[in-house]
Amino acid sequence: MKLHELKKPAGSTHKEKRVGRGSGSGLGTTSGRGMNGQNSRSGGGVRLGFEGGQMPLYRRTPKRGFTNHWRKDFIGVNVEALNIFEDGTTVTPCMMIEAGLAKGDACGIKVLGGGELKKKLTVQANKFTGSAGRSLR
Repeated sequence: MKLHELKKPAGSTHKEKRVGRGSGSGLGTTSGRGMNGQNSRSGGGVRLGFEGGQMPLYRRTPKRGFTNHWRKDFIGVNVEALNIFEDGTTVTPCMMIEAGLAKGDACGIKVLGGGELKKKLTVQANKFTGSAGRSLR
């Protein structure tokens, strides 16, 4: 069987419902919208979340906290993870991203003090924790 030989199963498609084509069609005059009211009018209907004048749910629920729009997210990389580089290497944030230690979608890289560094490296990063600074000395 090939793609051009595929056919839809019987009964899976229906004829389009043609509204407003006379009273004999069953969907004439009001075209299935009912007699009166907001939804029977052209352009009628209510916006998303509208509850008939009642205070909507998104306004009834309490809002808490604060979102800092200027927050900068840093990717944490433990000192122990830097052991994959060779001795004497200058490790840059680009090298850490290429090695798969961090994804490059944040503001920068912060070196954390987890683990022990067993090689002599020069590490360049955006931020360091205090414990990381002690391990890198």
